[in-house]
Order: sequence, then structure tokens, then C-alpha cells
Amino acid sequence: MNEFFTLNDGSQIPMIGFGTYNEAFEDNKASILAAIECGYRFFDTASLYETERPLGNAIKESGIDRKDLIIETKLWIDEMGAAGVKKAVEKSLNRLQTDYIDIYMIHWPRQTGADDEKWKELDIETYSAMEELVDQGKVKRLGLSNFLPHHLKNILDNCRIRPVVDQLELHPGYSQEAAVSYCKKNDVLPMAWSPLGRGRENATIGNSILVKLADRYGKSIQQINLRFLLQKGILPIPKASSKEHMEANMKVFDFDLSDDDVMILSSMPQNAWLGEHPDFFIPDRKSNPENI
Repeated sequence: MNEFFTLNDGSQIPMIGFGTYNEAFEDNKASILAAIECGYRFFDTASLYETERPLGNAIKESGIDRKDLIIETKLWIDEMGAAGVKKAVEKSLNRLQTDYIDIYMIHWPRQTGADDEKWKELDIETYSAMEELVDQGKVKRLGLSNFLPHHLKNILDNCRIRPVVDQLELHPGYSQEAAVSYCKKNDVLPMAWSPLGRGRENATIGNSILVKLADRYGKSIQQINLRFLLQKGILPIPKASSKEHMEANMKVFDFDLSDDDVMILSSMPQNAWLGEHPDFFIPDRKSNPENI
């Protein structure tokens, strides 16, 4: 795969990444090795996912030169703050068996939902500590995850090093037009987690609009979803547990959706949201202290 997006620092990143959120895998390392064999060179993980270690093991076993790969990982809400960042990055580097992280991200903008009155200060403190990691060479670029426009603005107004990406839930049926527009206006690449909608009704399988478009183009519904995101300038990071699906997710560069069909998908009822709002949803998840 040789198609790339150009980030705001001038570097390039493959137009499709591979998501390693752990629920997709029975054998994490084997799945990642299969993805490498299929040509994936950009991998998304997080301390929360507990897939950093198998990703590092797979990369080492693959024999692929580290400089030919892009690794993106995230620190979780219980790792935020200046002291937390310093500990979190060392653990991630150790698990990944690498000297540097290509893109390091804040995973979630608030620790305690709507009751978190100091989220702005904590985000700035955390991000500032991450900027120091760039100065030290431990991290090459910074990013954000689940940051809506007001969260992103807080960082942009106070940062020294601009974030290159913002990772959001994006797919037909939840296209977050306002958030995507704000990212693009500020030269931050929007990135899609759950680009296939996790198979939710009205998002992927069974949706009548997507079924008709898949038939029209001779493609799968999943390929229609991915092509839709790419044409909107969004980088998708699908996950797949079988090599067949990994390969299929890469075969989206041989067709274009018409402008009308892109608009049809953009205008679908926004009823496929997975329900995790970063301002009001309190994640009931903690990073595993044993995962070191």
C-alpha cells in the first residue's frame, strides 16, 4: 500500500492503519503478524488495550525495519498529569520494545465526565509533558483521541507542538461533521476508530443504504464504509481477526464513490453512535498495572 496522507509536520502516514483493540483477537501476536504480511505498516494501540506487548513482539519477529513502521499508542486517564506521562511512556516503550513512539496520544479528554471541572488544566499539563517527550526524542509526534472541538481548541490554544491527528468514532451513521470540519480547519488529520461501526445495525450490516451501495459498486459494505471515510479525508483504522478481512480492508483504492453517494452517506440518520460521549461518559476501565 503506497497511498499516504500528509500530516501538518510534513511527514506522511499510510491512508489505512490497523487497529489492535484487543476484543478482535484470540491470538494478538499472530493477528498482527498476519496484518504485517498483508502490507499494513501503521499500527494503532494503547496502554488500555493491552496489545502493546504483542505488537512489539510481532514487529520484532517480522523482521521489518522499525523505520518502515508507524506505531501509535495512547496513555489512559489514570496515566495523565506530568508525573503520569513520564511513567506511562517508559512502560509503553518497554512493552513495544522500541526506542521511540511515532504518535503518542491522550486517550480521553476528561477523567470524571461532566463533573470534571479541571479537565482543561489537566489536559494542558499532560500535553505539555508529552511535548517534552518530543524534545527528548522518545516521541516523534503528538495526537489526541476522542477530543471534540472544544477539547481540541483547549490544546491548540496552549500547545507548543501541534497535534497531528485526532482519533474519533467515525463511520456512516455517525460521521461527526462538526468535529471533522474543525479538525480540518485547524490542519489536524481526523482518524476513525470503529470505522466499520462494529457491525451495529444502521451502521454496517443490514443497513439498506449501504446494502444498495455495496451492490452498486460490487464491493462489501465494509469497503464502502472505508472508501467513504477516505474520500472525506479521514484515516480509518479498521481491525480484523482474519487475513481475508485484513486483505479486503486494503482493497479500497480501486474505486471511487460518486459525490452524490458520499453526500448520501454523510446525510444518513445519525443513529449508529456507540454511546460513549467524552464529556458525559465516565469510562469504567483502568489500565492494568500488571501490563508493564
